Amino acid sequence: MKQIFTSLLLIVVINSSVFSQTSTGFPEEYKVLHIEPSKTDSTISEANSPHLVVYNPEAKQGKLLFFMPGTGGIALKGPKSLFATAVNQGYHVINISYINTPAVAQICRGKVLAENSNCTKEFRTRRIYGNNNFSLIDDAPQDAIVNRLTKLLIYLSEHDKTGNWDTYLENGAPKWSEIAVSGQSQGGGMAAFIAKEQLVSRVVDFSGGWDYSDKPKIAKWYYSPSVTPSDVWYGTYHVTEPAAKIIKESYDAMGIPKSHIYPFNLPVPEGKKGHSNGVRNIGYVNDWIELLGKGN
Repeated sequence: MKQIFTSLLLIVVINSSVFSQTSTGFPEEYKVLHIEPSKTDSTISEANSPHLVVYNPEAKQGKLLFFMPGTGGIALKGPKSLFATAVNQGYHVINISYINTPAVAQICRGKVLAENSNCTKEFRTRRIYGNNNFSLIDDAPQDAIVNRLTKLLIYLSEHDKTGNWDTYLENGAPKWSEIAVSGQSQGGGMAAFIAKEQLVSRVVDFSGGWDYSDKPKIAKWYYSPSVTPSDVWYGTYHVTEPAAKIIKESYDAMGIPKSHIYPFNLPVPEGKKGHSNGVRNIGYVNDWIELLGKGN
């Protein structure tokens, strides 16, 4: 049953190898890499803080968990306990560094949204693929999320042979069938958007974006057909966050099964926000295991 944790279970979880961390924030047997985007593509200069790459070289090769942080998020400061759980589940993990400001909600609003009900779809298309003419953000084609992932995978396949990164490439592009997409807030919305158009192995959306077509109507792209089947879609939100209702509405519109929607409700520490609690609070580790499934 979700979020029912006995004191004994918590003791076992906290003392497990998942949280036996070194100075990197991860168990010592994990390989941790910090790679600047410009090292993978010399034309990249914006948002050049390092990508975070984590995996266990001794584990059986599994799927890739491709994670996208939210607005203002820095890859190296990502939710390490969540990522350690993913590696323990058999995944290689990439927390991508990308242009994540301004957010879609900061651009597609008011008069802009009133004049273009597809604003959020066009925004996300440019930020993810870089192949349209949406003019309200300055993201260059090389800055697109998919280009950054592609160039990172190619770089890793050449410079980190032990990671067997070719597994996640096909004809010089991401092999989406071997990749689970995930993210928090803006990044969760990006994961959902990708999964609509690419056949990925799994989708885990943590408090994904709240896109509108015309307030209070949610964006039309949420209702569009998905290439990725609904049985591998998962979504979470915290019941205290201001956008909880609209996030749940978007999950329903995307056809996420009711049993795959997790309304988190553990107390949020003072000074913290429910919006990011779902990827930070180790009290959800058993939920993370369910959400991620086995990577290998």
